Parts: sequence; C-alpha cells; structure tokens
Amino acid sequence: MLHAGRIRCLQEGDARDGPILYWMSRDQRVRDNWALLHAQRLAVSRKEPLLVCFCLVPSFLEATIRQYGFMLRGLSEVAAALTERQIPFHLLRGDPKTEIPKFVSRQKVAALITDFDPLRIKRAWKEAVVDAVKLPIYEVDAHNIVPCWVASPKQEYGAYTLRPKIHRALPEYLEPFPRLRKHPVTAKTKPERIDWEKVHRSLKVDRSVGEVDWIRPGEKAARAALRRFLSKKLARYDQDRNDPSRDGQSHLSPYLHFGQLSAQRVALEVEAVGGDTRAQEAFLEELVVRRELSDNFCFYNRAYDRVAGFPDWARKTLDAHRADPREYLYSKALLEQGRTHDPIWNAAQMEMVRRGKMHGYMRMYWAKKILEWTKTPAQAMKIAIYLNDKYELDGRDPNGYTGIAWSVGGVHDRAWGGRPVFGKIRYMSARGCRSKFDMDAYVERVASL
Repeated sequence: MLHAGRIRCLQEGDARDGPILYWMSRDQRVRDNWALLHAQRLAVSRKEPLLVCFCLVPSFLEATIRQYGFMLRGLSEVAAALTERQIPFHLLRGDPKTEIPKFVSRQKVAALITDFDPLRIKRAWKEAVVDAVKLPIYEVDAHNIVPCWVASPKQEYGAYTLRPKIHRALPEYLEPFPRLRKHPVTAKTKPERIDWEKVHRSLKVDRSVGEVDWIRPGEKAARAALRRFLSKKLARYDQDRNDPSRDGQSHLSPYLHFGQLSAQRVALEVEAVGGDTRAQEAFLEELVVRRELSDNFCFYNRAYDRVAGFPDWARKTLDAHRADPREYLYSKALLEQGRTHDPIWNAAQMEMVRRGKMHGYMRMYWAKKILEWTKTPAQAMKIAIYLNDKYELDGRDPNGYTGIAWSVGGVHDRAWGGRPVFGKIRYMSARGCRSKFDMDAYVERVASL
C-alpha cells in the first residue's frame, strides 16, 4: 500500500482526460519504485495509459562518460522492463525545463508524477516545469524510506537529532512493495526505438575518465550485488566496514545513487536475514539514518556545497585560522594526479580515479587533507566536490556534498580542540590511520589496480 505521506502536491489542477506521465529522474528502476507505483495507480483509477519519460541532460555537474555510461546501461534495462508491462518509455534529450513541458503538451498529459530530489539543480527543473504547465503535478519520495519532509520539517543538527525521528516513523513506512502490474490501458502513440549504443556514442561529455568493469549497472546487477553482500559481508559489517585494507563495504552506493536499487528494499532484505543484530544495526544506521540525514541537509540548506552552509561555529573558527601557514600547498592539478607527499592520500585519490569508488573511511581523510593543503576552506570545498563529482560513480549526490561539508566545515559534527588551519574542525592524520589499520596493505592494493 502506498503511504499518502510519500506524496506531495506541487501543483493543483482540474482532472481531465489523457495519459498519466511519470517523469523518472532520481529513481531509475521499475521494481520497488513508489513514484512509478503511484503513477500507475492513478492511471488505472482513471482508465488512462501510463507513460514514462527520462530527460537526458547533455551536461550535468562534472559527470563524465563513466557516470553517463553506467546510467544509460541501467536505463536500457528500465525501458525493456517497462515495455514488457505495456508502459512506453520515452528518452528525451536536452534541458528538462523546456523538454518536459513540450512532451506534456505533445502527449496531452493529464497529470505528472516525478521523483523527489533535494539538489538545487533538480528543484530548479521542477519549479520551471510547474511554471510552464497547467496540470496536477505530484512529487513522490521513492528514494528515502521515511520521506524527507516527513522525517523532519527543518535542517537537523546531526544524526543524534534525526535518528529518533526516523526510528519513530520507520514502522509506518518500512512496508512491503506491491508489484507493478502489466498496464491495462494501451497508449495511442508508441515511443521511438532507442539505439542505446548510438546514444552512448553521441554524448558530448568528458571521455578521459573511462568506464569501469568491476561493477555492472542495472537493476538485475544491483539485486545480485545485494544478495552477495547479505550472504558474504553483512555478518562482519560492523567489524570490517571502516578498515580500508579489507573489502568490508557493501558497494551498493552506485546503485542507490542512480536509483537502480531501492534503499527500502535493502532494509527489508537486511531485516529478513536475522542473525547478528550489531552488524545489521551498523549497516542500517548508514543506509537509513546517515543517508536520510544527507537529504535533510541538502533539502533544507541550499548552500550545501558552499562555506555559507557550514554552521556558525565552524565558519568562525575557520575564519580565525584563515591566515595560518600551511606546511604543504597543492594545486588542483597535483591533487587530481595524486602527487602529494602523503602515500595514503595519493592511494585514496587513485582508488577513486581508477575504480570510481573510494573507501568510505578514506573519503573523510581525503577531504580533510584537501582543507589542510589548500589556501582557503572555499577552495578546499570546490576542489573536493570537483574531484568527487568527476570520478566517483556516486558523485553529484547528497551523501557526497554532506560528507565533504562534514569533513571541511563541521556539518553534523561538534567543535573539537583547536589546532592550526583546522581550528576546532575535527582533525585526521596519517599517523592516526596507521594506528588503526594496515595502511600499507591499502596502498599496495590500490597500486595493483
């Protein structure tokens, strides 16, 4: 049953005849997709066809062929699965602010359903579409288990303030998914056949950052990756997840970022496993509380990728230490090439460049050292976001922006003891990493990639 709390009305409008359109964006999957399920339920109730479209933007926040390729291969699977269910899939190309209204007019759409996304650029697209079309528009949060606006009406101070709110709402929202039906009403117009390889070749994006072959895109591969994690890694997750020398992480973040896998499906499957509750609790804390905290931050703080988004205490302490001498200063080019004096940092950067995914613990160390080795916090933010969004498969994501803001600007953290450059921002050192983990093994593993 679709909980009404997952749906927000962005624009009212009179009921009229015509197909229902689901504008797919953040949640690129057919199974376990509350937005698609809501669109079908509305279409069935009105005895109307259901259409799905995706608008392929030619340039998006430093994304390269690595990210575009992963996304397109997943979307080709989505299109095939929708066709089997008698739901036409349309691939639009261009600026959503103009392409979505044109498609709505061309297809005589009666109502529009779309995904929730807290990022400024996605919200600007939706605001422009709302201004351009006069029909009912609904937004569904199919990405979070507890919808972002339900979990909290404001920016939370940290996990400790959001956690109890999430846990109170989970029993109500962590519900089983119904199946998407074969749609009973046939659309009058069929979409053009999509040559996915031709689309891939035609993209005018940065191709210097190559695609990776250690992870396969798409819903089927995502579900297989989830099964492997549950059977082989979940039992030791609380012990292995933070150790860069061990392969203890789930590797589900690219699938979650592109919406090829539902976080709610992951949580349901984890709960069904049983066994060691410590490992499950550690994983669900990351999957649910920390992920939804990132959405909360980006939704309620539009300066999520700038120094202006830092808490007051962090801005003050960083300003107080702005003129502190830096032992090392590196340009963006040297950082991008992994050419610093620190072999641990270089390994983290090269893991991201070569693999498209950096170990989660190393992302914190990596970002904090960029603060230490650049002239200003603003420059550190800009460089960290540039590198993260260019190389990470799961870049351009609330988790990435929030993680960098935590590392550089104390977001969701507290003030610590003062020190040069960092002030009261939490500090991390190579010595500290080596005292906890076998960092030589990590460096060697990255060198072998």
